[in-house]
This record gives sequence, structure tokens and C-alpha cells, in this order.
Amino acid sequence: MTSMSRARVARRIAAGAAYGGGGIGLAGAAAVGLLLAEVRMARRHVGNGSGGRVPVADGLYGTTYATTPDEPPLRLTMLGDSTAAGQGVHRASQTPGALLASGLSAVAERPVELHNVALPGATSDDLDRQVALVLANPALVPDVCVIMIGANDVTHRMPPTRSVRHLSSTVRRLRTAGAEVVVGTCPDLGTVERVQQPLRWLARRASRQLAAAQTIGTVEQGGRTVSLGDLLGPEFEANPRELFGPDNYHPSAEGYATAAMAVLPTVCAALELWPAEEERPDVTRREGFLPVAKAAAEAASEAGTEVTAAMPTGPRGPWALLKRRRRRRVPEPDRAPVQQPSQ
Repeated sequence: MTSMSRARVARRIAAGAAYGGGGIGLAGAAAVGLLLAEVRMARRHVGNGSGGRVPVADGLYGTTYATTPDEPPLRLTMLGDSTAAGQGVHRASQTPGALLASGLSAVAERPVELHNVALPGATSDDLDRQVALVLANPALVPDVCVIMIGANDVTHRMPPTRSVRHLSSTVRRLRTAGAEVVVGTCPDLGTVERVQQPLRWLARRASRQLAAAQTIGTVEQGGRTVSLGDLLGPEFEANPRELFGPDNYHPSAEGYATAAMAVLPTVCAALELWPAEEERPDVTRREGFLPVAKAAAEAASEAGTEVTAAMPTGPRGPWALLKRRRRRRVPEPDRAPVQQPSQ
């Protein structure tokens, strides 16, 4: 599918989500049924040796940095599915939340308090419950929220319009409350090893269509997105033994580190912690201003690509800034051993 075709499909899905339209099929019903059978078969083999237990990474990171009444710890909250929770690894320090909290602390030179409400197996309709938990105490609204969601929407055949509607609502509620929002869009399911051709192609197509539509919905509500195709995408396909975990479905510690490196610069930019010169589009990296649907389609095709709102409107609708940020290696997480989140 060309970039322009993907942009049109993404715009239709996002418009359906905004105006209450019905589901727009990602692929033929029979093909999707076969795809689900293969992906579910792959998921039956999930077993990372910990009985599906997800390490608890909540706590305070960057404890070597001092805090003051004027500069308390930054608050970072993770929402979404098993990817956001960190399923597939054994240690809390290997989860994406811990890696992002540690990296954000190093850049900001402030402690970061991590709270994770993500639920393994969640689809986008669970975001309503998760955001209610996040905003339960108005005095403790996060500075930034990172959402990773979408893979289960594809495998559970959730209509993409419904998926994007829930995500857009979540971004709107968090932004209204004062939190910055970064969404890691739907990963590429076409690289799950047990899914064979031609279903692998259908899985990739469905994943990218949803990722592009998620980008439109998020950007229009004031959030930023980062394409997570790398999470189950080209790097995993080329090096599955290193970047997939023992269950061959969830990422390994190195896989989560790869994703965290892609997301961290955008999290820092959302909090105005990234160097000012990095905020200008670099034409040598093919960055620039595009209609939001075209930017979304391009981002879905290239992992690690950021999309954020730019000009509110133009002759071809809202415009967005597409950036391909340089990744930053995250430091080893430094967490207080007994610190509990205050949310």
C-alpha cells in the first residue's frame, strides 16, 4: 500500500472515530479470522518463566538528584497493554517504564516518580479505566504520560474507529488535565514468528493502518506519537533471537531498550528538555511539515518517527511536524528500593 493510500485510510478511520462512524475493515473477514488464529496460537506459547508475572517498576528514579519545593520529582505514568507494562522480562529495571524514567531523570537532572497502570492483554477500551486511575487525584496529575496500545485491538478485531475513539478520548482527558502525552503507536504484528505469509503481510498492513489512524487521533488532541514498528518490526525481523523474549511474542530486555531509546527523545521534547536546535526540522533527515494524514502514514512505515501538531489548519487540513530524532541510550535504572508512588 502506498503512503498516499495509507494516509487516506487513516484519515477515514480517524474521521469515523471522531464522528461515531462504524468500523472500517482492515482486511477481509476470512483473512482476519485466519490471522487471529495464528496470532492466538503464538500467544498460547507465551511463558517467560515467570508465570506471566510483570515486574513492578513503580517508584522513584534518579535518587542521586536533589529535589526542592520548587522542583519536586517529575511524574511519569505508563498506560496501555503488556508492552507498556513490560511483560516478557524478569527484572523491573528492564521494563520500558523503568528505562524511560531513568533516561528522563538523567536528561532533566531531577528524580522521576514512575507509576504504571498498564494492563497486559488490554485493548483500547480499557484506557477509560486506566485514565480514571491516573486522574483520581487532581493534585497528582502526571507531567507526562506514555501510552503503548494497539496490538490487542488488531488481534481481537476491535473496529479501528472504536480503537482510535478510545485513544483520542484518553489523550484529550490527559491533556485537559495538564499532562503531556506521548503515544507509542501499534507495533508491527507482521513479525510474530508463528504468523506465516500471506497472513504476515495482512498483519503488517492492519498494524500500520491502525498506527497511522492512532497518530491522527492523538495529534489532533494535542499529543505526540512515536512509531513503534521497531518494537516488533524490521529490527526484530532481522534479529529475532536477540530482540524477542523467550516467549517469541513479547520483547526481550534489549527489545524494550530499543523501544525506550526511540520514545525517550519525544518524552523529553514534550517537557521542553531537548536542545532547542533539535526542535527545528532537519531536511537531511527528511523532516518537515506535512498534512497530518500524510505524516501519520509516513511515520507508520518507519519506526522511531515522531509526529506532533504544527499549524492548526491549511488548504489540506491540519498540519504536523514529522521528525526522525536521534536515539539516546538510556542509563541503567536507579530506583529507590522502598519508595512507593504517591498516586
